[in-house]
Amino acid sequence: MKKYLVTLLPVLMLSFQPDSPSGAYTPGGAPLSGGQTSSPNDDLKPSISQEKVETLVAKLLTTYHYRKVRLNDSLSSVVWDNYLKEVDGSKTYLLASDVAAFEKYRYQIDDALVNGDLTAAYDLYNVFRKRYQERSEFIKEQLKKPLSFTTDETFNTDREKAAWPKTAEEQNELWRKILKNQELELRLGNRKDSAVVALMTQRYTNLDKAINRIKSADVFQMYMNSFAEALDPHTNYLSPTNADRFNQEMSQSLEGIGAMLREDGDYIRITDILPGGPAFKSKLLNKDDKIAGVAQGDNGPMVNTMNWQVDDVVKLIKGPKGTIVRLQVIAPNALAGAPPKEIRLVREKIKLEEQRAKKEVIEVSDNGRAFKIGVINIPMFYRDFEGARKREEGFSSTTSDVKKFVEELKGEKVDGIVIDLRDNGGGSLTEAINLTGLFIPKGPVVQVRESSGETEVYTDPDPSVAYDGPMAVLVNRFSASASEIFAAAIQDYKRGVIVGGQTFGKGTVQTLIDLNQWLPKEPEKVGQVKMTIQKFYRINGSSTQHRGVTPDIELPSAFSAEEYGESSQPSALPWDQINSTRYEQSRGLDDKILARLRDRFDQRLKSDPELKQLAQDLADFKKAKENTVVSLQETKRRKEREEAERKRTAANKVSQITATVDETGTPTPKKKKDLYLTEAGLVLADYILAANK
Repeated sequence: MKKYLVTLLPVLMLSFQPDSPSGAYTPGGAPLSGGQTSSPNDDLKPSISQEKVETLVAKLLTTYHYRKVRLNDSLSSVVWDNYLKEVDGSKTYLLASDVAAFEKYRYQIDDALVNGDLTAAYDLYNVFRKRYQERSEFIKEQLKKPLSFTTDETFNTDREKAAWPKTAEEQNELWRKILKNQELELRLGNRKDSAVVALMTQRYTNLDKAINRIKSADVFQMYMNSFAEALDPHTNYLSPTNADRFNQEMSQSLEGIGAMLREDGDYIRITDILPGGPAFKSKLLNKDDKIAGVAQGDNGPMVNTMNWQVDDVVKLIKGPKGTIVRLQVIAPNALAGAPPKEIRLVREKIKLEEQRAKKEVIEVSDNGRAFKIGVINIPMFYRDFEGARKREEGFSSTTSDVKKFVEELKGEKVDGIVIDLRDNGGGSLTEAINLTGLFIPKGPVVQVRESSGETEVYTDPDPSVAYDGPMAVLVNRFSASASEIFAAAIQDYKRGVIVGGQTFGKGTVQTLIDLNQWLPKEPEKVGQVKMTIQKFYRINGSSTQHRGVTPDIELPSAFSAEEYGESSQPSALPWDQINSTRYEQSRGLDDKILARLRDRFDQRLKSDPELKQLAQDLADFKKAKENTVVSLQETKRRKEREEAERKRTAANKVSQITATVDETGTPTPKKKKDLYLTEAGLVLADYILAANK
C-alpha cells in the first residue's frame, strides 16, 4: 500500500492548495452539485454505495494517514462538532433544542464510521432542511415590511461563539437583525429602498434554489469531510462530481482573469491567483477575497452573486480576450461594516511565461552609501516535467531562469541579491532543491518522513555555486511549502538573511486515491480521497509544519498566525523534530552579525517615518478588526463605514502594490514604493557593511 500511495503522489500536492473541493457551501455549509433537484419536503437518504464508501474511507484514513489516528470517543466528538459547524456554522437555522436532541450521537460517530451507519448525518441534515424552510418563509414576510433604520440598535457580525437560539421568537429577532444589517449595507451603497428590497429578494430566491439542489451525495461529502478534516486540514473526501471539478473544471476557471474560485458561505471566494493573469498583474484581487457581484463592461449592471454556485459565477467572469469585467469584492481583512470595493479587469489569455521568475535592480542608501540590490521575484516553483523527461534543451524551470538572472545581475555589478518569495504557495519539490543548489555547495536540502518513521534526505548533488555573494530571502505569511523548504535551507546553512513575516507552515504532502480502485464492483464512480501521507523536515531536524520559517528579521505584518496559515487550523498536524542531517554552515553570517542587523532594523523602526507609520497603521487595523459589532442605525453606521474605509486605506499600504494600472487594465511602469522590498534591501545592505568590518 505504501508504494502504491507514493507512486500516486502528484507534484502539485506539495504546494499550498485549496483545502476543500470545489463544491459549494451554503450558509448552512452544504456542498452543492448539479443535476436533479430534490423537494424540500422529502428527506434525503444515504445509498448502499455511500455506506460502503464510509467504511472504506474510515479504514483508509485510520490505516494510511500520516497521523495514524484511532477511532474513539474523543475523535467522534471532534467529528460531530465539525459536522454541526458545516451544517449550521452561523448558528442561525437550528434551535438549541435541535442540537441537544442530537447530542446522543456525539460519541457514536466512531462506531458509525466503521459500520457504514449514516443515520446521524442524514437525520441532522433533514432537520436543518425543515428549519431552513421555516426561515425562508419568515424571510419572505420580513422583506415585505417597510425599511426603517432610525432605531439605535447593534448587531454582532461574528456568530462563531454565539449560542443557538433557544426559541422561535429569539430566532425571529436574530433574523430580523441579520436582514436589517444586509439591507443597510445595500442602502449605504446609495440604492433606493425598492432596489434594496429587489436585491434582497433575489438573494434569498437564489439561496432557496441552491438549497433545493442539494442531493444525497452532497450531504455525504459534507459529513465525510467533517471526519477527514478532523485528521488534518488538507485531507478531504471528494464526491464523484466534485472530484471531476477538482481535477478538470476548476483548472479551466483560470482563463479570463486568472483566479481559482470556490463557494464559501454566501459568497464565492478566491482560493488562488494565477501568476501572470489579469488579477495577479493588477494587484487588485487577492487570495481569500470574496466576490459579491459581477458586471460586464464599463456600464453593465452589477449582478448580485450571493448564494450562487461557482459554475454560474465562473460563466459570468469568463469572456473573450480584451473585454472588461467588473467585480464587487470583500477583502478577507475587511472590517465589520466595510463596503465591498469595485474593481475593473480586462480579460486576457494567460501566458505561461508571465508566471515565470522576473528580475529588477533597486537602489537603497545605507549609512550614506548607495547600494545596487538585485531582486529576483519567484511567484511559484515551476518545472516543465514533460520537457525534462524528454531532455529537451532549455525546458522551462525556476532554477534555469534564476540562474540566468543571477549571471545577468553579477554582470550589472549588484552588491547583493534578494530572492522575493512573498505569496509563493509552492510547486515543484525538485525545483526547491535545485534552486537551493545555486547558492550552496552540494549537500542536504530537506528531509521527507513517512508515517512509519522512515526518513529520506533529498540533497543537491552539484558542488558548483552560481552565486556566493550576500543574499536575502523575502517571505510573508503566504509563502508556503516549497518556498518554506528553500527559505529554511538558506537559513540553516546561514547562507542568507531571511526577512519578512512568519511563513504559512504547510509541511505536509498529500496524495489522491481513487476509491473505485478499492471498490471495483461498484458500477458508478464513488469519489476520491486526498490524504496526507508525508511530512517535511528541515536539515536541522525541525519540521516546517505548523511553525513555518521564522525570519531572522521580522517585519510588521497585517496577518496573524491565529487567523492565517497552518497554525490557524485546529486539526493541523503539530510541529515536531527529528534528527539533524550532517551539513556545513556558511561562515559569512554568524549570530553576532544577525544581532547587529536586528539592532539596525529596530533603530529604523523607531526613527524611519514610513516604517513607524506602517507599524501604527497595522496596530490600529488589528484593533479595529477585533470589533465585530456594527450599528443598525443609519447615521451611526455611515460614520462607522467612513472610519472603516479610512482604516482599510491605511491597511492597504502594507499590500505588495508594485504597479499602477492604465485604462486598459495594463500595469504601467510607474511603481509605488514597496516598503517591504525596500526594507529587505536595507537589511541586505546592513549585512554587507557588517560582513566587511
